[in-house]
Amino acid sequence: MISKVKNAMSTLVGGMMPHGHHHHHQQHQQQHAGNGQSGADGLPPRFPYGRPDFLDLTPELLQYSTEHASRPVLTLKRDSRLPWRTGYAEVINAGKSMLNEDQASCEKLYVKKPSGKHRNSTLLEDNGDGTGIPFHFWGVFDGHAGSGAAIMASKLLHRLIRDRLGEIAHLLENPSNPPPICLAKNGSPYQAEMKRGAATEPEDPDAISDPSVRFHMEKVVSLESLVMGVIENAFKQMDDLIEKEKASYTISGGCCALAAIHLMGKLYVANAGDSRAIILRNDDIVPMSSEFTPESERQRLQYLGFLRPELLGNEFTHIEFPRRIQHSELGKKMLFRDHTMMGWAYKTIVEDDLKFPLIYGEGKKARVMATIGVTRGLGDHDLKVYNSNIHIKPFLSCCPEVKVYDLAENKHGPNDVLVMGTDGLWDVTTDREVAEAVSAFLSCCDPSDPMRYTLAAQDLLMRSRGVLKERGWRLPNERLGSGDDITVFIVPLMGHELET
Repeated sequence: MISKVKNAMSTLVGGMMPHGHHHHHQQHQQQHAGNGQSGADGLPPRFPYGRPDFLDLTPELLQYSTEHASRPVLTLKRDSRLPWRTGYAEVINAGKSMLNEDQASCEKLYVKKPSGKHRNSTLLEDNGDGTGIPFHFWGVFDGHAGSGAAIMASKLLHRLIRDRLGEIAHLLENPSNPPPICLAKNGSPYQAEMKRGAATEPEDPDAISDPSVRFHMEKVVSLESLVMGVIENAFKQMDDLIEKEKASYTISGGCCALAAIHLMGKLYVANAGDSRAIILRNDDIVPMSSEFTPESERQRLQYLGFLRPELLGNEFTHIEFPRRIQHSELGKKMLFRDHTMMGWAYKTIVEDDLKFPLIYGEGKKARVMATIGVTRGLGDHDLKVYNSNIHIKPFLSCCPEVKVYDLAENKHGPNDVLVMGTDGLWDVTTDREVAEAVSAFLSCCDPSDPMRYTLAAQDLLMRSRGVLKERGWRLPNERLGSGDDITVFIVPLMGHELET
């Protein structure tokens, strides 16, 4: 049976075959929890381990997808099609974790006003009857220390966003009207009017009002910013849900989360972590995300350590030095910087400076409290500094940065795309290299081929994975290929025109 599975998979990976196993058993118990087994605490997993539902893998193919030696590339089937003809490809890591810790989701959903049976519906219910305001969702979730949080987010984040959008459905249906500054108690809109410096009484007797309050100015709140707020709060709700359900389920690790939402002609790209999204339009590259790492968020982390030194557990210092301070250097002057500084200055070394730096290392090796290399994401509520009781979660934010791209402002061709990928792609491939590879591949494809974007994703992924040689996975120039899990979406920007 396994030979048949290998033959089936080799069709997807261009003939790559396994050359043995080299699993690493890091976070062994957590990985088992993500594989449908109970965790160390005896609790069942929130969701069993698997790959995205849209891949339709058999149990045998699911097992073979974990081959670290061959690292088979998984793509969509020829007879399946994601919304907008979206392209997708993924590959497992070279052995740093037992299972693929990346997850992904792609859905078309409908926003509707909550009413009747839908008002109290649960997240697990679809409630989709094809009516309402359509929106599309693409998400990649890069897990660490287990796949539990990534799987849960891939199953539920888009539904949280849908439900929160439902709360403003009446505004989405009338986009020309500005959002009301406050809502009546029953949820109906109430717009305070300006008249001689005071707000008039609302017509709704249940509306929240105070005639004595005087308004000197009102902020103009756009519908776009309201949608951004919905997405930001859905990320927070997702993080809270992971923490809440850990009391009943094993949900291992945490995850970076990158999501793209198409709603009413605009793309909202929300990123919490070090995954990346770029738009390729003609020869232009439009960055749609920023990476959140210990280096990029140094000042935020240092400021929190400065405000709340108890979070440092008397083991860390919020001040950064170019290198570790030696005891023999007490009283000498050393370069430093803190949360107020972008540059460097000198200070006299005191006893507290001998503590381990809150942020240590450079580039991909930079870590918060010598533990984690990303500073935003979902989960990680139980993460502690090794062999201590110091929690790291207070320094990790679940809030995404949301960037907006108005599709109507530009004319797009069939080769203009949004590329979303986990850091396994970007660690070895620059934005420009991605743009050149995707553009060159699509230019050689039949524009009518419904699989062209998936084939482009597969080509891009294989370029970053490289080829297995005696000295590991190598790119054509003999540089090291990516040894990490890699997940890639390629979304055509004129996808709404292709989806007929």
